[in-house]
Amino acid sequence: MSEEKETKAGEKPKKPKIPRQSMPEQDPHKRAGNFDSVTLGYKMEQAALEASRCIQCKKPFCISGCPVSIDIPGFIKLVKEKEYLKAAQHIKKYNLLPAVCGRVCPQEDQCEKVCIVGKKGEPVAIGRLERFVADYEAAHGEVPLPELPPKTGKKVAVVGAGPGGLTVAFDLIMLGHDVTIFEALHKAGGVLVYGIPEFRLPKAIVEREVQYLTRLGVDLKLNHVIGKIRTIDQLMKEDGFDAVFIGSGAGLPWFMDVPGENLNGVYSANEYLTRNNLMKSFDFPKHDTPIKKHKNVAVIGGGNVAMDSVRTALRLGADNAYIVYRRSRAEMPARKEEVDHAEHEGVQFKNLTAPVRVIGNEQGWVTGLECLKMDLGEPDASGRRRPVPVKGSEFIMEMDAVIIAIGTSANPLIAQTTPDLKLNKKGYIEVENETTCRTSKKGVFAGGDIVTGSATVILAMGAGRNAAKSIQQYLQTGEWTPNGKQ
Repeated sequence: MSEEKETKAGEKPKKPKIPRQSMPEQDPHKRAGNFDSVTLGYKMEQAALEASRCIQCKKPFCISGCPVSIDIPGFIKLVKEKEYLKAAQHIKKYNLLPAVCGRVCPQEDQCEKVCIVGKKGEPVAIGRLERFVADYEAAHGEVPLPELPPKTGKKVAVVGAGPGGLTVAFDLIMLGHDVTIFEALHKAGGVLVYGIPEFRLPKAIVEREVQYLTRLGVDLKLNHVIGKIRTIDQLMKEDGFDAVFIGSGAGLPWFMDVPGENLNGVYSANEYLTRNNLMKSFDFPKHDTPIKKHKNVAVIGGGNVAMDSVRTALRLGADNAYIVYRRSRAEMPARKEEVDHAEHEGVQFKNLTAPVRVIGNEQGWVTGLECLKMDLGEPDASGRRRPVPVKGSEFIMEMDAVIIAIGTSANPLIAQTTPDLKLNKKGYIEVENETTCRTSKKGVFAGGDIVTGSATVILAMGAGRNAAKSIQQYLQTGEWTPNGKQ
């Protein structure tokens, strides 16, 4: 009997359920020894099949779940129709960095979290589809440039070429303003180039997106440390910029304040990752920044930066690479995918464990890490259960390197040279609100980690999008006070 006859009278047969398409990956044992991409991306057939899972909701919650409000059903519909280049161009109306976001954004906590399909099954793989169309576009020749509007005669300075700064620059150049980005490092991309490893985000992708901006006419000045070579006041009063956006990130590492932190072999995650990602020390001597190869490495922390650090240590040849985290795995802030990848590659997890002392030899090199076992008590301000030391549970792990990945704060350089820029008690730039991004200084806007503290790439981009709208309003009206009142 046919499926049609088995259904009740007047009912259409249900569409067969299509499972969420898994993404091919390198074998864990193989990839733990190289810096090539872990995930390999969808094939065309997989992408079209996954796109067919989208039910094209009348009220697509996925759009509001995206910090830059991409028309997600719109681009997925084009993928389903196998109009891959049109899909990529559609995304670019909303997001300058789809190849980046498709790889590193926590879609499971944003657009995919509110996907209607996910209510009764697995959500549509929005991030994987975004990555697919961006990669497809890149593989099919130079990306065409959109038509630019007439020049307005207004000049905007962007301090920092991270995801927030790049987004501001894109939005403002598309509005006809002249935009100059000042980047302190010798490459643009911010955390995309110094923080996220090659195996998660190939740097050629970041370079491609930056080149797209410069082709549009954005002036990119590298090796320009604002606060040293120029101040914010000089940019505005002497160099003629009508507005400034500060997106300098939060790159000042935190330490644990335990004995032995000054020993050789103790790194901040910032230094360790920057040496490998930006300076390519993993490819020494082809690149001229070396890094010592360690055999037993402990990474302190449970976030994405900790996962990036410990997986890098494995790839540099560590025999044992550990995550030392004071809470349980359930409380880890890292993406589940990154934790799973780390475990599959051979990372060892020492959860409910807190370091209390770094041990060294007479030559000043790390030889061990003294730790305490922890239990979980009542929830703290973060909503996670507070770790409580277990008395008498001290033990020592033999180590020759300790990498500290417990967070970062704002570099004070810009604030120190801009005395009328108001900061909060943690040293981050204070803004009127997340929509206007206005600081206490007229004509100066800020967004991303320099305002919020360490967050995600896409949240920084969302701040950049909001700031660009606010800058546009300011350049058009000259109004600065809240609600447009003079």
